[in-house]
Formats: sequence, C-alpha cells, structure tokens
Amino acid sequence: MKKGSIFSIDLAIVIATLVLMLVGILFILSSNTDADGHMRDDEFIKQIIWAIFGIPILFFFAFFNYQRLRDISLILYIVFILLLVITAVIGKKVNNARSWIGIGGFGIQASEFAKLSTILLLGEYLVRFKNRIHELLFFIAGFLICMLPMGLVLTQPDMGTALVFLPVFFVMTWIAGARRRHIFFIVISGFLMITISMIPEFQKFFLKTKLPVLNILTSFDYIFYVIGIISLIGALAFTGYYFLRDRIFYWICYASGVLFSSFLGSFFVRKVFSDYSTPKIRLIIFLDPTIDAKGSGWHIINSVLAVGSGGLFGKGFLEGTQSKLKYVPEQSTDFIFSIISEELGFLGGIIILSSFLVILLRSVRILTHTTDQYAHFIGAGIIGMLLYHLVINIGMTMGIMPITGIPLFFVSYGGSSLLTGLISIGIILNIYFRRYS
Repeated sequence: MKKGSIFSIDLAIVIATLVLMLVGILFILSSNTDADGHMRDDEFIKQIIWAIFGIPILFFFAFFNYQRLRDISLILYIVFILLLVITAVIGKKVNNARSWIGIGGFGIQASEFAKLSTILLLGEYLVRFKNRIHELLFFIAGFLICMLPMGLVLTQPDMGTALVFLPVFFVMTWIAGARRRHIFFIVISGFLMITISMIPEFQKFFLKTKLPVLNILTSFDYIFYVIGIISLIGALAFTGYYFLRDRIFYWICYASGVLFSSFLGSFFVRKVFSDYSTPKIRLIIFLDPTIDAKGSGWHIINSVLAVGSGGLFGKGFLEGTQSKLKYVPEQSTDFIFSIISEELGFLGGIIILSSFLVILLRSVRILTHTTDQYAHFIGAGIIGMLLYHLVINIGMTMGIMPITGIPLFFVSYGGSSLLTGLISIGIILNIYFRRYS
C-alpha cells in the first residue's frame, strides 16, 4: 500500500480535536470551581495529564499501520470481553453502575475500549463476508459480535454505553450492503421491547391506574402464552411461505418475529432492570421531568435552565451560577455541555458543534478517498460512534434526549473516554495517511 508523506495529515481534524480538548479542560476547571473561587476537585489536572499522555497515542495510531490492528482484532476483542466480565464481577461501582476496574486511584472503563475492539473485529468480519452480509445468517452472526459486549455492558448496568453498539453495527453493516429489512427488524423490535417493558411505569406515572387489558403485555403469567401464540402464527406463516412462496406469508412471519423478539426481550429487560430502576425512571423523566422535579428530574430541569440562561455570549468563564451552586449534577462529565452553554452561551455551543462537524465531515471525506474495504468499515463504525455520543450527550443536556450517562468525547472528564476518542481519531488519520493503494 502506497503511503503519503509524513506531513500528509489532516490538520483540520487535528486542530478540531485539540480545540475540543482545550475547551474540555477549561470547563472541567470551571465545573470544579465554587462560587468563592475555590477548587472542589483536581479533575482538570488529571484531564491535562490524560491529554498529555493521549496526544502521543493519537499520533502513534495516525502512523501505525491500521492493517496490523486488523490482524490482531480478534485478540483485542477477546481481551476486552474478558475485561468486561472481570468488571461485572469485581468492578468498582460508580453512580450505581459497576463500570470500572483498577488498582487504587487508577482505573479504566473497559466498555469504552470495547467499542473500538468491536469495531475492529466487525470490520474484519465484514471484509471476509461482505458478499454474504445480505443473507440473514451472516447478518445475525455479525450482530452477535456486537451483542456480546453490549450484553455485558448492559448488566453493569450502563444502558447508555450499551446502546452505542447498535448505531455502530447499523452503520457498518449498511455500508457493507446488509438488507434494510434486517436492520429495521432490530430497530422496530428494540423500540417495541422498550415500550412494552415500560408499560408498568407508564401506568403508574401517567395513567395513574392499572388497566387490566395491559396485563396481557406486562404480567409474567400471560407473557409466555402471548409468546407461544406468536410463535405458532410465525411457524404457520413460515410453512405457508416455504410451500407456496407467497410474499404475504413472508411478511406475516417477519411481523411475528418482530413481536416474538419484542416480548421476549421485554421479559429479560424487566428481569435485568427492576420496576422503577434508574434506566426506566430516566425514560419517564425524559417524557415529563416535573414528575420528580426535586429528584430524578432535577438533572434535566437544571441542565435546560443552564443552557437557556447562557443567551448569545454566556455569563462569562467561571461566572455560571448553575454550575457554581452545583445545581447541575455530573457537570464535569455527562452535563459539561450545560456548563459550556451557560458560560459561553450560544457561541460556546457553536464552537463545540463546529469542531465535531469538522471531524465528522472530514472523516467522511477521507473514507470516500480510500479504496480499502477494511478502512471503509472501521472508519464508518468510528463515525457512527462519535455521532451517537455527540447527539445523545448534547441532546440530553437540552432535554430532547433521555439521560443515558454517556460522555461528550474529548470534552467530558475521563481518561478512558478521552483515550478511546484519541485512538479513534488516530485511526481516521491513519486511513488518510495510507489512502493510496
């Protein structure tokens, strides 16, 4: 593979990444400064150390041949699967999620790095079976590559991070030529699964009563009868399609499969997440934060107030009232965009969004100029991951997305998140560096 010059690097992506990191460090400092100007924590110093450590890693991966990552993708995947298992057993609990492993004050969040290892292995799988990914069995096999780490992360429980694997899978398989109806099967099943599993909470908080007819959808006494009936209908439709090849039987079978997956999935969701658990309450609060304004709704209400109070140019650096009085929780991590918007206003939001837009658009352009299939797939996975984090994180600070507890890459406090983002950017730059073939 012919390479470009060592100076052939996409400076726009590098500059945009450095801008995001600088803004992040400044507002981690701001979020840890109280109204009297005293520091509450030294998180910004730790973030500077992670940045100093991470920048050389970015450039290492920018010039390290990404094809070698392909050769060891299975090993990396297994390593991080094992780390996720270890985390589930002996990991440290932070914010009700067992997501960290480490010694003393040093720890890593294995789920962050598992995203990248999954992208690398799925890319290798798609290169090998690109011509067959439109077949159901090969599509399912690819999905299982994502389902394993996703399931392990879900047991922590960390629903926000677990859901990252879905857009990664959808983007990569769509690029590889998967059938749209296979992708939509997962999307529709997932939506119905969450809807069905949320019915008890919906009745409690919105209807204020229990409707007997909904017991069919929620009661464990009935759910297996429903699953059995759906399975029978699906089996009969499959038999009809097998012998008659009539498309109506195919779509009946398809619909039965969606309903079967939804009901069975809702059963496991309710087993993993008890009634009124944190992920479920977050969805309810997203629909109406005033239900628990001084409890679970506090996050969204005060975050939206902080964003809205910033106006055009903000209140000034270190001058935010919502942050200084600690009205916004988790303000150096999940809700750091709220602090930026309060102190820099609409201008601060434009800086963040413009920097990410540069990274995403330049990354897409890089992928259009490479002929290597593996580069196409892993690059698309990285773009999907970055875009998901951007939309969900900023969306939840503005009250238009549920609170899921995922960081804003390069900006939020956290070494694992920062290193994952910098390695991802390094891989994108490496694809650009080796774009000629």
